[in-house]
Amino acid sequence: MFNALMVEKDDEGKTNASVQQIELDRLPEGDVTVAVEYSTVNYKDGLCIGPGGGLVRNYPHIPGIDFAGTVEASDDPRYKAGDKVVLTGWRVGEAHWGGYSQKARVKADWLVPLPEGLDARQAMAVGTAGFTAMLAVMALEDHGIKDGPVLVTGAAGGVGSVATAILANLGHEVAGVTGRPETGEYLKSLGATQIVAREELNETTKRPLEAEAWGGCVDAVGGEMLARVLGQMKYGASVSAVGLAGGAGLPATVIPFLLRGVNLLGIDSVMQPYDNRVRAWARIAKDLPMDKLEAMVQPAVLSDLPALGRDILKGQVKGRVVVDVNA
Repeated sequence: MFNALMVEKDDEGKTNASVQQIELDRLPEGDVTVAVEYSTVNYKDGLCIGPGGGLVRNYPHIPGIDFAGTVEASDDPRYKAGDKVVLTGWRVGEAHWGGYSQKARVKADWLVPLPEGLDARQAMAVGTAGFTAMLAVMALEDHGIKDGPVLVTGAAGGVGSVATAILANLGHEVAGVTGRPETGEYLKSLGATQIVAREELNETTKRPLEAEAWGGCVDAVGGEMLARVLGQMKYGASVSAVGLAGGAGLPATVIPFLLRGVNLLGIDSVMQPYDNRVRAWARIAKDLPMDKLEAMVQPAVLSDLPALGRDILKGQVKGRVVVDVNA
């Protein structure tokens, strides 16, 4: 028997999340069984825990879209008992039972060996949000970051916090966008040199192009804010778009792309090729300052998750929430 956060749905369609003890043989099929040590809280997890279940494909369900831990048993020669591993993506915590559990069973192809220099807790302080942030930074680098500040929208959130810390550690000037003035000092502690009020980028404008301001952008918001940012990019600069918190619509014109050569780079962390996942995790171990990572972390346990799921949907969670599933 082991503990897990189980989400169930009643006949009226209402969901309830509670910590339960379950048997190992209830886990879904997979090549590798992992003794989970840590998971995290992401926006998708809030949707899965919350009323109606959001992204959940089946019930009962264990959310948690990422985890890190130790291989307990493996039918795949690439992994043996005792190996340290990390998992992000592949619809774990949505279509497949996820990380809010002391045990998980998954396909071997979904795992990545934990890179040297990171332990399980640090890997989940990074988590899916940090992994996505690194993918976004790598995409900007591949297309060439221009001179001038790199803008990070939603900077106080999970993706934004890690992107800010990575970019600052790489020597870039970082402008962090936040709607909460009280997070300004937090963003500066991560390396941001400029704080931009969210209201400045939410102001409506009919101009498709504005003064060139940003040498690159990691956008974790989307919607109208992304449309506004596109018109402020420097010539040939790129925007890595990673989030839909501001909506899936894009009320923009083609003018920034035609007249400024702006690149809009879509980042999907769910089904990344194995080599790219390994590359991203190696870069995280090398380029993310662990002292700044610790400043982002809030600890949690399984019983905290129903409330945290609601809070993250309301935008009330700052930085990274690391869940100790064994506490």
